[in-house]
Parts: sequence; structure tokens; C-alpha cells
Amino acid sequence: MAHPLSLLGIAHTAISLVPVAAGLYGFARYRTIEPATGSGKVYLAGLALSVFTSFGLSSTGGFNPGHALGILALLAAFGSLLAPRLSFLGRLRPYLATFGRSFSFFLLLVPAINETLTRLPPAHPLADGPQSPLVRSTLLAWVVIFIVGFALQVWTIRSCHQDTAYK
Repeated sequence: MAHPLSLLGIAHTAISLVPVAAGLYGFARYRTIEPATGSGKVYLAGLALSVFTSFGLSSTGGFNPGHALGILALLAAFGSLLAPRLSFLGRLRPYLATFGRSFSFFLLLVPAINETLTRLPPAHPLADGPQSPLVRSTLLAWVVIFIVGFALQVWTIRSCHQDTAYK
């Protein structure tokens, strides 16, 4: 069995599934991760716990790119809460807030994709590391999904603002 999980690794994996599920629910229900909703609050709390538990894990024995992505995800998510309050951002506020939360979700799944493909199935993992063609192509597909998804969110925000502008 390659790369057995420690007790902290198992706990981190279970905790990390919470923001993934809450984020997917938010996207399906509201087309965004809305922090005022229950799923949005669960997403933000789960994201924070997921990142904090990741600091006890490292295959390299120290700070690694996954930890850096976690910090960026936290900055994006919690920065998205600040964006609506910054009046100097003007009309960009809803777009930046939505981008921050969506980008945090994107970043949350980058290490998850690598870890999943390099650990499953346990007897013969699908990939042998981050440089594996399968990991790289899956991450490229994830980038495309993020770009298309955010473009749809921009279109939705713009449609809502145009509707209210004519009322």
C-alpha cells in the first residue's frame, strides 16, 4: 500500500470533504458560495479547519505547495467577505467577492486532485506524483471548469444588475 494515511491525515480528509460538499451545494443552489447561507457558513468554517489541519501533514517534512495553496484559499475566501464593504471598488464589489469564494474553492481542490490520484486505488494509484500526465491533465481540466464557471457567475451577476437597473 502506497502512502498510508495517518490519523491526522484521515481526520483532515474527512474535514476537507465538508467544504467540498458545502461549496458544491452552494454552486448548485445559489450559483455561488453565499456566505449568508448555512452552506456558505459551513463552507467557510470547513475551509478554515481543512487548511489548519493540513499544517500537521507534509510528505516533505515541512511547508509545501499544498500549505501555500491553503493560505491563498483562506485569503481569497475571507478577502471576499471584505470586498463588498470597500466602497472604492465600486461596481467590482460583487464580482470580486464572488471571485474570491470561487477561487478559494478552486484552490481547495488542487491538492485534493493530486492526493486523490496519487493514493487511489490504494494497491495501484492512478498517478505517481504531481508531474504525472493524469494529474496535470486533470488539473488543466479543473482550470477550464473554473474559468467557465466564473464566466457564468459574471454573466449571472451582470444579468441581475441589469434587471435592477431598469426597475
